[in-house]
This record gives sequence, C-alpha cells and structure tokens, in this order.
Amino acid sequence: MSTHLSHLGNDDADATARLMSASERLMSEAARLFPLAAAQNERTIWLEAMIDEVPDYLYFKDRNSRFVVANRAIVSDNRREGLDSLEGLSDFDIHPEPVARGFFETEQDIIRTGRPMLDMEELIRDSRGNLKWLLTSKLPVRNGSGEVIGLVGIARDITERKRSESLHLGQAHLLKMIALGAPLVEVFSSLILLIEAHVPDVTGSILMLAHDGKHIVNGAAPNLDPAYCKLIEGAEIGPSMGSCGTAMWRGEPVIVSDIETDPLWADYKALVLPYGFRACWSSPIASYQGKVLGSFALYSRNRGEPSAECMKLVGMATHIAGIAIERKEAEDSIQYMAHHDALTGLPNRSMLDERVASAIESADDRGGTMTLAFIDLDNFKLVNDSLGHHAGDELLKIVAARMLRCVRASDSIVRLGGDEFVVLINGAMRRGETVDDRLRAVREAIAEPVEIEGRSFQVTCSMGVAAYPEHGRNVTELLARADVAMYRAKEIGRDAMQIFTAEMANRASEKLERQEELRRALAQQELFLQYQPQMDLSTGRIFAVEALIRWRHPERGLVAPGDFIPLAEETGLIGPIGDWTLRAACRQNKAWQVSGLPSIVVSVNVSARQFQEKDWVERVAAALEESGLDACYLELELTESMIMQDVQQAVETMHRLEKLGVHLAIDDFGTGYSSLASLKRFPVGRLKIDRSFVQDLPADEDDAAIARAVISLAHSLQLRVIAEGVETRDQIDFLREAGCDEIQGYYLSRPIDARALQAILCIPNL
Repeated sequence: MSTHLSHLGNDDADATARLMSASERLMSEAARLFPLAAAQNERTIWLEAMIDEVPDYLYFKDRNSRFVVANRAIVSDNRREGLDSLEGLSDFDIHPEPVARGFFETEQDIIRTGRPMLDMEELIRDSRGNLKWLLTSKLPVRNGSGEVIGLVGIARDITERKRSESLHLGQAHLLKMIALGAPLVEVFSSLILLIEAHVPDVTGSILMLAHDGKHIVNGAAPNLDPAYCKLIEGAEIGPSMGSCGTAMWRGEPVIVSDIETDPLWADYKALVLPYGFRACWSSPIASYQGKVLGSFALYSRNRGEPSAECMKLVGMATHIAGIAIERKEAEDSIQYMAHHDALTGLPNRSMLDERVASAIESADDRGGTMTLAFIDLDNFKLVNDSLGHHAGDELLKIVAARMLRCVRASDSIVRLGGDEFVVLINGAMRRGETVDDRLRAVREAIAEPVEIEGRSFQVTCSMGVAAYPEHGRNVTELLARADVAMYRAKEIGRDAMQIFTAEMANRASEKLERQEELRRALAQQELFLQYQPQMDLSTGRIFAVEALIRWRHPERGLVAPGDFIPLAEETGLIGPIGDWTLRAACRQNKAWQVSGLPSIVVSVNVSARQFQEKDWVERVAAALEESGLDACYLELELTESMIMQDVQQAVETMHRLEKLGVHLAIDDFGTGYSSLASLKRFPVGRLKIDRSFVQDLPADEDDAAIARAVISLAHSLQLRVIAEGVETRDQIDFLREAGCDEIQGYYLSRPIDARALQAILCIPNL
C-alpha cells in the first residue's frame, strides 16, 4: 500500500534529496577515480560498500520491477542471506499480494511515464511480522539513449514517527471528546483502543471506584468479554484483589506477570484464566489532588512484564482518564447545584416545572390527580433576628429533613427560597390514607420542638393547597393558586392549611387590580403629601414636619395609607413610592425656604425595602442634589424592626447617611426588640415614642412607666425624644414633666397640605 503525501515534513524530503545527491556525487567521483575499464570491478566493490553502510533501503529494479541490486538494510529486514539473495525477485515474492500490487502499479507508472514519485508513505509488514511505515522516493533510471531501463528506490523507516503522530492525534481527539462532554464510556473506549493499537497483544480495561470509595464499577472494556466484566462489577477493593482492586486500594501500579501463580489473584484466577489471559498490569487513575478514581489495566495472553514504553503509554492513559472523570464529576456537580438547593439539598425552583409536569403526566396516565402544597414557615424571621442566620439555616435543614420523612419516593419536596417550600403529592394513596393525612403529617413534623444552640423553640407553617386538574392545568396556575391559599392561611392566624377556592381567586383578582391601580396612581400623580408639624416643648416653636403620603383615587376618593401601604410593601411598589416621597418632600422644603419661611426639618419615613437597597444612600444624595436642599434639613425615620434585621449592615448604612449630614431618628420606639447595646451603636439623634404608649397617658400607669423609661434611656444616650399621637393637654403636661423634648399629634395639628402648613409657619411660637 502506498500513498503520495506532498504535505509531509520537509526534514524527511530534504534527507532523501541529500541522500540521493550524495549517492550521485559518489558515483561521479568513482567514475573520475576509476576511468579505466580494468578498474570497473573495484569501483563496483567500493560503491556496494558505501551503499551497504546506509541504514535506509537502497535498491535498483529493472523494467519488470524485479530487484537487480539491494543494499544490506533490505536484505536484513527480509531475512535474506547475501546481497544477491533478492536478485531477480519481485515484491510479489516478499509481500502479500495487495501490498505487492500497490508497489508494482506505482513502479510501472514511473517506468511508463518517466516521472519520479517522491516522498510516498508506504505501509509494509517485514519478515518478522512487524508493520513498518516507509517514506519512499522512486526515480526512473535511463540508459545513454534516454530510455527508461528501470528505477532506483530509497526508503526510510518512519514507523516511530508515524506511531508518535498517531498517538498525538489520538490524544488530541480524546481531549476534544472530553471538552465536548462525550459520555465517559465513549471516552474510555477510544482511550483503550488507542493504547491497544500501540501495544501488541493486549486487551485494555478501565474500572472506576464507586462513590463509597470501596467498590468497583465498570467503566469500559471494548475488547473484553462482557461476561467477565459482569463478574467483577461491584467487587470490593482490597490488598489482595487481583491487579485492579489492589492498585486502587494501594494507590500505586500493580504488575502481575503470571496470574496463575501470583497470590494477588489466588481468589480470582479461576475467573480470568478461562478467557486466556496470563498477565495483568494495572495502574490507578487519580485526580489532580491524588484521590484514587479508578484503574487502567492491560491484560496480556503472554506471561511477563510490560515494557518501559508500554508503561509510559499507560501513564498517559491514566492521566487522560483522570481528566475525563474529574470533568464528568464537575459537570455532574454543576448540574446538581443548578437544580438543587445548596443548603438543604432539596430540588430548587428550576426543578419544580419538571417535577410538576411529570406528576401531571402520571396523573393523566392513571386517570387520577396530583396535589401541590405551598408552605411558608411562620415567624421564621424572628429566629433569624434573635439567634442569627446560622441558626436560621440550621432550622431550614431540620425542617427539610422532617418533611422528607413524611412523603414517599414518588412525592417531591422543593425549596423555592428563604423559608418557602412546595410539597408535591403524586401517585395513588395507600389504603385508608388521604392527601390531607400526608399534608397533616408534614405540618405536624414541622411543628415539633427544635433545639438549636442550646435553645428550644417551635415553628409552625402556613400551607396553601391546590390540586390538578381542579385548580389548575400547569405549574404556573397551580403554584399561583396554592400561593393564594397560603396567604389566606396567614391571614386567618397562621399555623393553618387552606385549600384554594373560587372566593380566594376573586380576592386575589381584586388584590391584583388594586396593585395595578396603585402602580397607575404613581404614574399619573394621584399620590400627594401632607405634613404634620412637630413642636419643641421648651420653646413652642415648630421646628420640623413629618411628610405623610396620601392617595386621591379618581373613583374612591381619599385612600388612607393603611389601605395601600401594606399592599405596596407586599408587591415591591414601596420602593418607587418611597423614592417619590423623598424627592417630593425635599423639593417642598426647599420651596418653603426660598419663599422666606423659617428653615425647618422635613422628616421622611423609610421602608425596609428601601433601606436594604445597596444604592439607597446614593439615592438620598441624589434627591438632595436635585432639590437643592441642604442635608441638615432632612431627617429619615427608621423603625426598630428594620434596623434589627441586620444590625451590622444597618449601622454601616446609617453611618454613610450620617456622613451626608442627614439626621436619623428611630420611629415607633418601644414596639421592637432592640437592645440597649445595639441602641448605643446607632448614630441617631432622636427616638420617637410610639402612639400606642401615648394614647392612654397619663391615666395608664404601665404606659406612663414605659414613657418615663424611654425618655430617661434616650437622655442617657444623649438623644432627644419626640412623642407622637399627642391629642390632649393632659398628655402634653405629663410629657413635659417627664422631660420629653418634642411632640407631634392632633393636639398640635392634623396632617395638612403644604399651603396650610405655610400659614402655620408664619405664626410665631405656638
């Protein structure tokens, strides 16, 4: 077989050209040194001697492609005796007919056309049975009349180069397979076939170590009997477990040159000897960090040890196999993380659609139903705030594990995020069991006492339930309706389960309509501000106002804040509404100053959502810059519960606001659960006593005691105190006597618009 390759490397072609040029120079020089016919014999001896020293094949053939002259290299490789032993023979006498036919046709074409064939790659099998690649050039030889009388051939053994090229191409192909995510069995099979092609008379096998680190799992063995592979599947590795099990156990190569006598195979030779194998050489496959992942083995039908070249190839094979396994494990890990919750290990939101679709298909097949329950833990935030996020995470893991114990393998528990879960009940019930029974078991499991960090407490859940096909035909409908039912369970007092009803759908529809109305109100400027004055008790001067948002609905008239602020907080509209309030309040205060009124502070409430936004401080700065209002004339009111959600983050944000020059106050003080230690860290200037502690003053002794305590605490921390909800003269007298600094309430003024407030500001001290 021969192939003309014009793209071969220049080194071989140049070497061939140099060799031919050298031969021509030698022949020319010999003709000059031996001009007489009498010296012809001696010249021939010299030429033959020189040609025989060349390690490449050199030969001359006649017009019938029969050898006339051949050098020692050809004679030796064909196991012939004497340089004339090939004389008169053709390739048909040396090589198989197909190979000889290829040589013959090429040479006859050269003789017929007179055109040389250069740098051809030819594959032959020598007399020892070894395959060889030759880089061959064949040139026509002419007589004095220019007639082609034969050809001269030069061939170089390039077998090692071809083997190296084949190996490199094979490696590149394998790495490409790994990069493209080919299945492990395909990568392993290609790797084994590559090694088998370079090591004669061996059969390869790749075994993997199971996740338990103890048992064998078949990887690939394309030329090994499947029955034998099945026999070793699941075997446990150990110090005397044949070649592969021992190599994985030791973490080092195990070379067994005679299976029949080696003690490592004592218990297993009966399994392998019937297949004709007599030796087995195994090397562990390891990860980049050195963890054993499996083994690569070569079985030989001949006793003995592998060559150094063989072990070098095995080393390459184990390295590539290790890369393939680690890549697959990394992909599996990424896939798992993409579809499972990192904290609880439960399927996550991305898996919910798939699980529900599968459950619906199963329900359709059996003519049954499936149930989806939406779960939200009650008061989970309290655990986070009081014990920290670590305790909250631990609670979620405990709850997830408890829920899993209450359902069957056909059911699913999905964590949506935070403290929200979905339970998917699929498949037929056991005799006497109902869906309610299983969901009740889930609720009871969640409500069992929990002990974390030495503290015992109990959490409950609110559960909303929707069923297919009654309440929805797909995951979107079912989840939305279970969510509606869950919120109804929250509304009726938590720790409850509610099944979706048409009435809930109507309520949800109304809620959605109100949400859109509120969104439209913001866009169409239906919102406006009113202002309630705040007075200094010692001077009687109006020194500040609180900006209060109102909604003038085109059909329902004036809507109280209590009717739309909770909706805004729930839907996320509180963010843009709060930003609008801040900007409008700053602009109005600047307008009062420009009109010549006494400078006052405008106080604006901050929602928890606003305060937690990363760019909140920048948005405050932008509102001040846009309005032109100096920061010292703006106060932001923060609630205790808002600050305590993440104290460290809250303190950092408050310090950034303080650097702007903005005043900070804690609103509704006394209704939260901030500690004195925390309060000392807050850079605030005022505490605001909640109206719930003011409304029954001075008659209620408990409220009076609380008010005095708050005032005393605030003054000890160098803070001013303002009481809101003041409506009577008796309340003012009590607060003044208790040391309260400021008041706000109906006694002074109801919330009024900007023009009415302007009139009040023109009045001297009240």
